[in-house]
Amino acid sequence: MDRISRTLVQLALEEDLNEVGDLTSQTWVDPKHRSTGIIAAREPAVISGLEVARHVFQSVDSELEFVLHAEDGNAVAKGAPVCRIHGSTRSILTGERTALNFLQRLSGIATIASEYVQRVSHTGARILDTRKTTPGWRYLEKKAVSHGGATNHRMGLYDMVMVKDNHLAASPVSADLESQIRHLKSRSPGLKIEVEADYLDQVDYFLRIEGIDAILLDNMSNADLKKAVSLRNKAQSAVKLEASGGVHLGTVKGIAETGVDSISVGAMTHSVRSIDLGLDLVTDS
Repeated sequence: MDRISRTLVQLALEEDLNEVGDLTSQTWVDPKHRSTGIIAAREPAVISGLEVARHVFQSVDSELEFVLHAEDGNAVAKGAPVCRIHGSTRSILTGERTALNFLQRLSGIATIASEYVQRVSHTGARILDTRKTTPGWRYLEKKAVSHGGATNHRMGLYDMVMVKDNHLAASPVSADLESQIRHLKSRSPGLKIEVEADYLDQVDYFLRIEGIDAILLDNMSNADLKKAVSLRNKAQSAVKLEASGGVHLGTVKGIAETGVDSISVGAMTHSVRSIDLGLDLVTDS
């Protein structure tokens, strides 16, 4: 886990416990009582977040034993155990909700990512995530996307250049785009550069500029996506074409069949449904 994710776990526990702790468990559960908590799937799912769940429980109590029954990226059936936690009953109950909150959301992302990948598996298109992530959760949510078999796009604003319509509106550099790209490539030869196109004439123009690695085809119809692919192929260009906008499970198959190289899907992270996972206790006595 990265530093931000570890901090996120700590904040989540502080949010739940404040400076007081788990009042209910402290009142009802003997401190010497021991149990095994079994987390199981209550519906079919692709699992993600087990590393985070382990960190939650062991942040509550470093003596808790955390045993995997599945691994991140595994598809599990309804009723299948995912992991078990053994040790102090108080500690298990204290960490339960925070661990499940992470596991349920991240498994939801992995599960929907897997569905998108399956819908386009007969094509060459890759499913990409976006930066439309929960603030602070980006590393975890993008890991969940990869657990579902999809591909991570840029992590943030720092690891790739993406020139979008608002950048051009704020500073219309289109007349000097070629020199801007030459400057970027000379300074950072391995830097990936993507530009957004809303219209086919922009695609035609961008295909003639050396140094562009990918073109984002924003909110184009499937017919125009096919034309963009044809333009790229006719130009014998190595530029990758990425479709974006209006993508959901009902449209992704048709978009992929246009021949684009990738499809970015914000809904995998910004509109996900959490998976139903639950923890049941088996007491030692």
